[in-house]
Amino acid sequence: MKIKKTTIFILLSAFAVKSHGQEVKFPAFSAEAHRGGRGLMPENTIEAMLNAMKIDGITTLEMDTHISKDGKVVVTHDDYLSPAFMLGPEGKDIPATDVKKYPIFGMNYSEIKQFDLGTKYYDLFPQQKKVKTHLPLLTELIDAVQRDIKTNKRKQFFYNIETKCSESGDGITNPKPEEFVKLLMEVITKKKITDFVVIQSFDKRTIQIIHEKYPKMKTSFLVANKKTYEENIADLGYKPFILSPVWQMVNEDLVKKAHADGVKIIPWTANTLADIQKLKALNVDGIISDYPDILGQAK
Repeated sequence: MKIKKTTIFILLSAFAVKSHGQEVKFPAFSAEAHRGGRGLMPENTIEAMLNAMKIDGITTLEMDTHISKDGKVVVTHDDYLSPAFMLGPEGKDIPATDVKKYPIFGMNYSEIKQFDLGTKYYDLFPQQKKVKTHLPLLTELIDAVQRDIKTNKRKQFFYNIETKCSESGDGITNPKPEEFVKLLMEVITKKKITDFVVIQSFDKRTIQIIHEKYPKMKTSFLVANKKTYEENIADLGYKPFILSPVWQMVNEDLVKKAHADGVKIIPWTANTLADIQKLKALNVDGIISDYPDILGQAK
């Protein structure tokens, strides 16, 4: 009887490992909700991510990260709290003259959390659902996503996480890249989601550090320039898992050269059905869109 139990346990363990291996396979086509799908919900919020997860065809949650004054990894795009779509702690507008009054890197997270980014009308995305919410910590967002996956028995979603930093911002709007990477990787490692994560950046320094220190991590080089495929790869200094160009840069030649190198092409940010279909016809490996509902429907 003991032998049989042991045999059964080994077989189940082998199956679990195999199943786990299937789960972490990167999507054949990575359909990515940009900032959680800001065309539909307030950007970079837990509410946006959970909404995107309900949309058929979406595989990946794209988001941005900054570092707060007290060293917390905050999910947000802008260097400063934005008057365009955020309200102050008392629910009042932030004056346009205060566009650089509230730097993420200059505030403790307890202060940042008091601001509301979900109830003010945002004219760039008129369909965006209004909901009172806050800029979340990356830890908080991951917990909510993984809990939703477990509760609703969803497939494992991937995370495409951008480091928002630059050389000109060092010590002003962001820490040095080594510190940024350290803080970000501490969260990702602690939450045990490394297999499901891509780290992307326009700042080549962060992904170069990750490539060197964490060679198994998937990285993506964001670009918006007139350089050739070869020039961008030479600039980065290694072949990333993904080259992520602004969608207007993508053509048949770019895709063929990347694929010949084993590099995926996932452009941003295509928001119309026509543009999405055009990119899919070029055999891209995924698309990042503000409108995950349109992306999910595109054939």
